[in-house]
Amino acid sequence: MSPIMNRSFFITLFALLSMLPAENCPAQQPPTKVFLLAGQSNMQGQGVVQMDDPKNYNGGKGNLVWSMKHSASKDQMQHLRSANGKWVVRDDVQIRYRFRDKVRQGQLTVGYTGYGGSSHIGPELQFGHVVGNRFDEPVLLIKTAWGGKSLHVDFRPPSSSGQTGPYYTQMIAEIHEALAALEERPYELAGFVWMQGWNDMVSKPATAEYDENLVNLAKDLRSEFKSLNLPFVIGELGNGGPAKDGSRMQKFREAQQRGSQQITNAKFVVTHSFARSAQLSPNRGHGHHWFGNAESYFLVGDALGEAMLELLND
Repeated sequence: MSPIMNRSFFITLFALLSMLPAENCPAQQPPTKVFLLAGQSNMQGQGVVQMDDPKNYNGGKGNLVWSMKHSASKDQMQHLRSANGKWVVRDDVQIRYRFRDKVRQGQLTVGYTGYGGSSHIGPELQFGHVVGNRFDEPVLLIKTAWGGKSLHVDFRPPSSSGQTGPYYTQMIAEIHEALAALEERPYELAGFVWMQGWNDMVSKPATAEYDENLVNLAKDLRSEFKSLNLPFVIGELGNGGPAKDGSRMQKFREAQQRGSQQITNAKFVVTHSFARSAQLSPNRGHGHHWFGNAESYFLVGDALGEAMLELLND
């Protein structure tokens, strides 16, 4: 074939291909934005959705249904429920959470906690709405969280001295498992959110080295997933509202903030203003779980999401 004929052939072929319907041409999938959410029970989610037993749930005060009618944040929460009264399910935001031996995955809505069903929410719900509203690309939340776990022992990162924590190892394994489940779909690790601290707050040795362990957690995660500038958002242990001077809570929050300030491309999110009273909450004896107040978990998720977007915009 002569050079002139060769050129003519390819021009004709290109013209024919360009006339094909779009559905006959392979479309390139946009990469899924993947956010990693990790921590202990408050990341698992303890916000009550609609249980309202007078004895065990304070007549429903502070649950999600009540909060959407009576809380200070009610106007911000209306997108969670459709006009027919059903909880909104987002098809552009997926979530995956392994609890014990069961993997729960699907479209974002209420109920992705350690309880199963739709009885509770965690920060993931509003976080998913915030990032989902921001991106045209599909979003995946991978949640790894277990109640009663410390960074000092359970999540201890490899760069800290001593034995690597078993739940650090499990967290890494579960994230890899979730990413592998994407198979050939392209993805981009977009950020990591850390909501944890109660078990370290009640231990003086754990509080004393929390800032160092937090820095090492960010360092080791970024190294593991080959994302050395992965945005890192840390939620304050805001249970109980403002801390008393000199209290364990105040010292622990200061350690959280010191660690956050030593991590590049990171934000520390103050959350204690989201605490609500036991009298206006469903679980009056669970101060370590924000008294089960759904508004608190909604506002925490919202603040974590906005902080993540600020990092990504920067």
